[in-house]
Amino acid sequence: MPPVVIDLHRTEDTRDVVHRAVQALVEGKLVAFPTETVYGLAASALSEKGVARLLAAKNRAVGHPLALAVKSAEDAEDYVPDICPLGRRLARRCWPGPVTLVVEDEHPASLIRQLPKLARDAIVPSGAVGLRVPAHTMVLDVLRLLVGPMALSSANRGGERESLTAAEVVAAMNDDVDLLLDDGRSRFGQPSSVVRVSDDGFEVLREGVVSGQTLFRLASTMILLVCTGNTCRSPMAEALLRRRLAERSDCQPGELEDHGVIVMSAGLAATMGARPTAEAVDAMTRLGLDLTAHVSQPLTEQLVRHADLVLVMTAAHRQAIVAQWPDAAERVKLLCHDNQDVADPIGGPPDVYRQCAQQIDGELSSWVEKLELPQGKRQGA
Repeated sequence: MPPVVIDLHRTEDTRDVVHRAVQALVEGKLVAFPTETVYGLAASALSEKGVARLLAAKNRAVGHPLALAVKSAEDAEDYVPDICPLGRRLARRCWPGPVTLVVEDEHPASLIRQLPKLARDAIVPSGAVGLRVPAHTMVLDVLRLLVGPMALSSANRGGERESLTAAEVVAAMNDDVDLLLDDGRSRFGQPSSVVRVSDDGFEVLREGVVSGQTLFRLASTMILLVCTGNTCRSPMAEALLRRRLAERSDCQPGELEDHGVIVMSAGLAATMGARPTAEAVDAMTRLGLDLTAHVSQPLTEQLVRHADLVLVMTAAHRQAIVAQWPDAAERVKLLCHDNQDVADPIGGPPDVYRQCAQQIDGELSSWVEKLELPQGKRQGA
């Protein structure tokens, strides 16, 4: 029997579609979902019947795992509680999105232990699990309502090309699919990038939507300096930190990104594209640093989410950031180790700026000593 096809572009109540998809999954049925990469075929990971049907429909080779689709990076930690810092970093930066992270499943408290044996064997056949958070509203809405994760694979037979449209899903899978959600052609039209992560680094197992070069940048350590207007304190801190980190990495400041380190600055009340104050430029020039190319930028959710460490100039800055992005609280720190503020030199004479720069540099020296930085240099850089 061919699948029930729902055209999402002609649906008045998407909540009803979400409920129908959840119900189908709970009943052990297979649902074909649109994603940002290719169309996916899913079963509830808690349904032994559903996973068995998914394996049969895919004609899955032994040892070729199904992905585990979860609703967020936070949710993923229930299944891999001891995920390494690099895994957390990539999850925070890539999800929801076209990246599958492969991580070791060794923790005794992992919720994977609560899945039916057939599902465990299909999802973790060799001690590692592939986690995915697709960037499609319908998939995420279903995951939020469904009890447990989904076992997910591309909607095609084993060895055949991926389906990019609902019509291709029907042609490839026909009556093996119970419900098909049609959202037109997939946005990227190619599979997710599959990346194995560990304490030792990462390995691209399959280069898909996200290139290896982009993944290197996403895996980099990112430090963000924040003040109010991003025209004096945080730009000076950015320049000073770049120099100190370059000295530690034995490279030039402009080569830091090739060594897996990104340093940026932003302002809580900054406008886009403002130039640094003349006094800040002068203070940096006296220290052998050029600040003339700096342009200001406002602090954004993406910057906060991507940063491994956010160093702020005042307690008020930290309070404002944590109030807006509470999940970042552990990563937002005062620059001064004695919890004092770095006073804003704006409007002051040149010597006030120079004193401010000296204070910032002194505090940064302690931060640089305890930062964990990537080892080595990007290949080909």
